[in-house]
Amino acid sequence: MPYPHVPYWPSFHGPRKEAQHEENAVTDEDRKERALRYLKYYGETTQEQVRELVDQARLSEVLLKRYPHPHEINSNKLLRSYVNQLKNTFLRSSARLTKICFDDQLHLVHHALGTQSFISLPHGGKLKTRRELRISSLFKRCPEPLLRMIAVHELAHLREKDHNDAFYRLCVHMEPTYHQLEFDARLYLIHQELFG
Repeated sequence: MPYPHVPYWPSFHGPRKEAQHEENAVTDEDRKERALRYLKYYGETTQEQVRELVDQARLSEVLLKRYPHPHEINSNKLLRSYVNQLKNTFLRSSARLTKICFDDQLHLVHHALGTQSFISLPHGGKLKTRRELRISSLFKRCPEPLLRMIAVHELAHLREKDHNDAFYRLCVHMEPTYHQLEFDARLYLIHQELFG
């Protein structure tokens, strides 16, 4: 079964509420359905299995069994070294990244867990391009394979701008279990949103 190409990560915090009284009216069932939006493009059977894990409060058990330890890449300096090592292994000839960092506001502002940006700045009589890779701070204390999946995803954008077949082939080239890790990252986000 081919994995769905999911071009978009819904915002971690979901849609903003119009008024405070609406926030108070949200039921546990509403919170669960809102958290399950991360699986929107997956099949109904998969969504139902995850719903059962959430109902039985077993999602954390499943995630801990697969990923018992968080990574220790908790600073921008360590992240820069980690991402550059991946880049030098798979994308050595790609443009240099000027900045690599964790970003506290990323998921709120861009509705994304990572971004790859190109900024053109005037420098003398020329334009100088800066390439930045930012990863949401939500991934500061996650399991290392999930951080690697986000880093691979953003690095793949150095070569492929769109989420097309070539993009996903490149992701799988850099990380053979990419699709499973993306799915598990979605489970991780559901767990974070519902249980913290």
